[in-house]
Amino acid sequence: MREGKMKLGYAVAIAAAAVALSSCRDGRAMPNYLPRTGGNASAGAVVIAQKGCGSCHTIPGIRGARGLVGPPLLFFSRRTMIAGELPNTPENLVSWVRSPQSVEANTAMPNLGLTDQEARDVAAYLYTLQ
Repeated sequence: MREGKMKLGYAVAIAAAAVALSSCRDGRAMPNYLPRTGGNASAGAVVIAQKGCGSCHTIPGIRGARGLVGPPLLFFSRRTMIAGELPNTPENLVSWVRSPQSVEANTAMPNLGLTDQEARDVAAYLYTLQ
């Protein structure tokens, strides 16, 4: 009887480990979802490149985006705050990239004249940076 319980315990432990590892990539825990922004990440990458965001930020996946003026956007989806002012939510991120001065009046981040859809697309891309 005891041997059967041990086998069951091992089976449960192995199953739990398999579930935990299925949400990992390269040893890092990965979220099971991406926040809904109403945008398209591929279109966001195009907007980021066209608007020259990489002249100020280092942005993975964007050719030549190695700027050092603004913070690097590596692992953006894991951050809890945006600009040190707002919780990292899709609504706040769209608001920030669309009109940074409305969040932080003296920010060095320029208003790029993004449409609402462009801001949603940029947000969708940034949330892919895990």
